[in-house]
Amino acid sequence: MPINITMPALSPTMEEGNLAKWLVKEGDSVSSGDVIAEIETDKATMEVEAVDEGVVAKILVPEGTEGVKVNAPIAVLAEEGEDVSAAASAAPAAAEPASAPAAEPAASETPKPDGAAPAAAVAASAPAAPAPAAPQSGANRVFSSPLARRIAKDAGIDIAAVTGTGPHGRVIRRDVDAAIAGGVGKAAPASAPATAPAATAPSDEQTLKLFEEGSYELIPHDNMRKTIAKRLVESKQTVPHFYLTIECKLDGLLALRKQLNDSAPVHDDKPAFKLSVNDFIIKAMALALRDVPEANSSWTESNMVRHKHSDVGVAVSIPGGLITPIVREAENKPLSVISNEMKDLAKRARERKLMPQEYQGGTTAVSNLGMFGIKEFSAVINPPHATILAVGAGEQRPVVKDGELAVATVMSVTLSTDHRAVDGALGAELLAAFKGYVENPFSMLV
Repeated sequence: MPINITMPALSPTMEEGNLAKWLVKEGDSVSSGDVIAEIETDKATMEVEAVDEGVVAKILVPEGTEGVKVNAPIAVLAEEGEDVSAAASAAPAAAEPASAPAAEPAASETPKPDGAAPAAAVAASAPAAPAPAAPQSGANRVFSSPLARRIAKDAGIDIAAVTGTGPHGRVIRRDVDAAIAGGVGKAAPASAPATAPAATAPSDEQTLKLFEEGSYELIPHDNMRKTIAKRLVESKQTVPHFYLTIECKLDGLLALRKQLNDSAPVHDDKPAFKLSVNDFIIKAMALALRDVPEANSSWTESNMVRHKHSDVGVAVSIPGGLITPIVREAENKPLSVISNEMKDLAKRARERKLMPQEYQGGTTAVSNLGMFGIKEFSAVINPPHATILAVGAGEQRPVVKDGELAVATVMSVTLSTDHRAVDGALGAELLAAFKGYVENPFSMLV
């Protein structure tokens, strides 16, 4: 019987992807393990292998299609000895991409994760006059995000009356925004004045009206830029950021770096490694988290997640956005290994060839803009991380040493913390440990 080839889930959080390219055509024979297509996620382009053997009877989703849902059929394979034309005629209808207009009520379709559900569609799918919901508890509890609950509360919306379109029916922000626009779930008026609805960003039309027609061009967002925007907004709205800045002297580190690079063994006329200042920073941050394990945590509503290793994400700029490949267990790796691993990760990141497990997760992150001459800045936390270190440029500054004025190479670093998991005193302890390793770099070698 025909075998459906479906859009694979290339990571635990993937909900949809773009079918970038077919590497087979109808009538081609394929074997298990053959690469048949290329799928684009928000961060990478990945090859998809066949898991069965047979003949490609019909391609349901043409290459270049965006927003194909996970597990949606994309092609049909005829088994060995099966009539190919019969298998093609029995193929299921192609799944409609997320970007296509909805043909069914919103309640019966899977929502697009990075776009807002139309208010009219949500309103149409909701009861015309919902009765007040009884208090939810236990198995009947309404699953909703903290942001959705807060917006619903501020707008006087009964969260139990809102239809959830998030994963497993979870009520998320776009559901509450749509309910507000459609007048769904409005709580009964109390004697006190009702709370004003939550503020919303200007619409595209409102923004474009501010500019003369013909004075601009519209460049559609790609999946990466939309994902970055979504996560940054969520981070700033749900994570209470707290900032701490400290200055570190780099002269000892720079001297050790030169000494190690000059003594690197040479293979095939190339040194075995070439350490950067950023490699030392990654190692120092990893060791500081090892020494201050309470700061190596992630916040959840039920528990504090205490990590056993320092998995350090490093922000890498790539065309159209950025990605944060992760150096796993960096506290246990020599500087030379960290250096070569980062060069490989950064190269494949720019080629969009990273595997999801190479950039998802992690316990902290480092963002270094020092090479651009930026003296100091604050970075936005990437949940589930509770910390991110923003690294400025090392520059010569006047310092007081033994009561006398001297010149030293100084670097400013700013630690952003999730105040729920890492408060001010704990963050200061973490920065002090980091500063100790940077200013006494030989301690990173033992």
